[in-house]
Amino acid sequence: MLRLRSALVLLLLFPFGAAAHGFEGAVRVVDGDSLHVGAVEVRLHGIDAVERDQTCLSPEGVEWACGRWVTGQVREAFEGRHATCDAVERDRYGRTVATCAIGGRDVGGRIVAAGLAVAFLRYSAAYAGEEAAARAAGRGLHAGTFERPADHRAATRAAAGGPPDPGCAIKGNRSASGRVFHVPGSRFYERTGIDESRGERWFCSVEEARAAGWRAPRG
Repeated sequence: MLRLRSALVLLLLFPFGAAAHGFEGAVRVVDGDSLHVGAVEVRLHGIDAVERDQTCLSPEGVEWACGRWVTGQVREAFEGRHATCDAVERDRYGRTVATCAIGGRDVGGRIVAAGLAVAFLRYSAAYAGEEAAARAAGRGLHAGTFERPADHRAATRAAAGGPPDPGCAIKGNRSASGRVFHVPGSRFYERTGIDESRGERWFCSVEEARAAGWRAPRG
């Protein structure tokens, strides 16, 4: 488990080029690939971290809560620090997809190089080299066995009766507190079911959900 424990050191030390400035602010970590930078909700471009509820296998073959561990490692390295970011696009959940730097070093590259996330090749090959190096060295999650995050999400959707369209994965739930939508990766997403007979439904974007009368969770 030494390689797992060394991930935080790698996060702090690996040098990568700075991202261009677009917006900046103090970091609040949501999970392994999502942050708040100031008032902006950011999905880091080009990386994909294990989900918070995901488990992995240690080098000894023992199942462990790798999703929570990754979030904790990223939080310990970056929480409260000042980041400068360059927006790439806005995703279908309303988040700003961006590259960010702290202390002149690219955050996404450092996370992948430490073995805490993989390159999200569907959108960018920018960090493919960092992932290959982390895998070869057995850093972080690569010291054991884990399911790639995209595969884990697909399996979870299939088991739970996921959305008919993978691009329309926002859950519109009805409860005593009203009509509330939950985006993938949010706190209550995995535990929220959709019962269309009760008027619950799937949405393709945050804007669509709000226009239909649903709101984001409070708190």
